[in-house]
Amino acid sequence: MQLRIKTCQSVVFSVAVSLGSSWVWALPDGFDLRVLSDQVPDARQMIESASGNIYVGSRRSGNVYAVVPNEEKTDAEVHVIASDLPMPSGLTLLDGDLIIGALNQILRIRDIDEVYADKPSLEMITDNLPDKRHHGWKYLDHDAEGFIYLNVGAPCNICLSDDERFASILRMDPATGDTTIYARGVRNSVGFAWHPITGLMWFSDNGGDWMGPEVPLEEINVVTTPGEHFGYPFIHAGVVKDPTYGADKNPEDYTKPTFYIRAHSAALGVAFYTGDQFPAEYKHALFVAEHGSWNHAPGAPRGYQVSVIRETENGLRYDPFADRWLVDGEVSGTPNDVLVLRDGSLLISDDRNGAIYRVTYSGEAD
Repeated sequence: MQLRIKTCQSVVFSVAVSLGSSWVWALPDGFDLRVLSDQVPDARQMIESASGNIYVGSRRSGNVYAVVPNEEKTDAEVHVIASDLPMPSGLTLLDGDLIIGALNQILRIRDIDEVYADKPSLEMITDNLPDKRHHGWKYLDHDAEGFIYLNVGAPCNICLSDDERFASILRMDPATGDTTIYARGVRNSVGFAWHPITGLMWFSDNGGDWMGPEVPLEEINVVTTPGEHFGYPFIHAGVVKDPTYGADKNPEDYTKPTFYIRAHSAALGVAFYTGDQFPAEYKHALFVAEHGSWNHAPGAPRGYQVSVIRETENGLRYDPFADRWLVDGEVSGTPNDVLVLRDGSLLISDDRNGAIYRVTYSGEAD
């Protein structure tokens, strides 16, 4: 993929200061990136409603936001619709209701598009989830039957927990809050999506720290059988035996990753491209928000980009897509989630800058 350097003139001053007089992006030819809003502190998972509102969770601020774009989607109003919640990072929409994942709680705001501007009330679906804050932030989605899916990360770097809900993806009945385990051995997934053709869940999973600058690789996994085990804490990245928990384990007993991303890139939110705006080569491609490394070789950060995985005749192909949050070793932002809008554009949340970016395609190169 040929990359070109593109200057985004509409980046607001508070963001541009970190990079100089303008923000320079590396994007494929014909693509353009603009800031939709920079007023969404700690922006994490995003979801689009039937009215075109964008609801956004957070991790540190404790807020949930409604981002209401103008008609041209060049600017947006931002409303705080919930506050003082414990890491309310995960969101999904179910029959017009906003479902919020906040640490050990799953909450509901009914008819969110009708009430977002009026300090809406929250209903508790359950507060019976594990309450450990380490890897405790949530990512949510639902299936066609109306069941909610959510991650429960490992409460540690690498450990074996008595509560089998840790290091898993859960399937929840929103009527009762009851859960079953949908995927086991998942250290810390903060992104999953259903393939538009196969209907199978693909999810990202972050590897353990302190095992080396290139070990273990980040995982993109596919759930083919509900309840299957993806290895953690016994096997990392499909092949690496854990020195504490994996000595007597056979890697072949666990489901191997479908794709690998470089270690410590922190692959988080994922989204299949289901729109019609981007070129045909992006149809059903998987966009991945790589939040960026902290536990890596000194002076060699990686990630801090949005990448894309496409199916080709020769297998899965991986390329950078939006690649400018890391320049000469200096970090200017942390992409966290990706969302395909109904108009075919792509949103990217950046929790470091409190920003939402919109990527469009015109086919016109500068």
